[in-house]
Amino acid sequence: MKPAPFTYHAPVDTGEAVRLLGELGDEAKAIAGGQSLVPMLALRLATFGHLVDLRRLDDLRGIEHRGDSVWIGAGTTQAAVQRSDEIRTALPLLARATPLIGHFQIRSRGTVGGSLAHADSAAEYPAVALTLDAELETLSPHGRRTIPAAHFLTGMWSTALADDELLTGVNIPVWKGRCGFAIEEFARRSGDFAIAGAAVALRVDGAGHLDRCAIGLFGLGPTALRGRGAEAELIGTAAVAGDPDAIGRCATADLDAVPSDLHGSAHYRTRVGAAMVARAWRRAVQEALHG
Repeated sequence: MKPAPFTYHAPVDTGEAVRLLGELGDEAKAIAGGQSLVPMLALRLATFGHLVDLRRLDDLRGIEHRGDSVWIGAGTTQAAVQRSDEIRTALPLLARATPLIGHFQIRSRGTVGGSLAHADSAAEYPAVALTLDAELETLSPHGRRTIPAAHFLTGMWSTALADDELLTGVNIPVWKGRCGFAIEEFARRSGDFAIAGAAVALRVDGAGHLDRCAIGLFGLGPTALRGRGAEAELIGTAAVAGDPDAIGRCATADLDAVPSDLHGSAHYRTRVGAAMVARAWRRAVQEALHG
């Protein structure tokens, strides 16, 4: 298959890119690494009259520690994240999620912003952003705004971005204290999209009780999700007291709209998701308590 005809634009700065998006409206689509968009165009699952290429925009790339968070430019490649000592130290959950994304060839071109804006429900980065309460920065002809990850993901391949709005970066809070992080996923083959997965972040106080925890779920709905009911029940409890399998079942108990397809029924995905939560929980607790 070949994509439908389109007009190609290669702006040299962010201002020009935003101007093009504003002028062209919903006929335009921004393209960064193209690892998700190009196959969709080739299969004609999506068609756009104009593509706005972001590869020349240097101000969309970079990793910076800013106060209590780390800023990552939307155009930063996943390979750059994987190589970053700053990410490994400050955002271990993101560092551990990155090698799970496709293959190294994909990570060398795929971008942080591209993954977040594409908003695939089985993708790792949207789940990590949601789990860590990231905030996404955007720019449009009307100015800048900041969108919490919980409000950014609106549906399958759907976000809160307006047609004339460009994702410029993401701020991810750095957790401090005795913390543990883990991400687990199940896929048919290495590099495939996950059938189901879970990301866990938790922190314990001096007595070993949970004073903060977050459970992210992916592949289990139209968007990445949080197991907020389980989180609320766990706060204040002893980290070693919780049964990981019961926590997994609790985190996935209230799911609706779980996908059912040739890779697995909704019931199967839910069971796999619960198992992934349990695995991630065990690893995160071990790290928080014992390093």
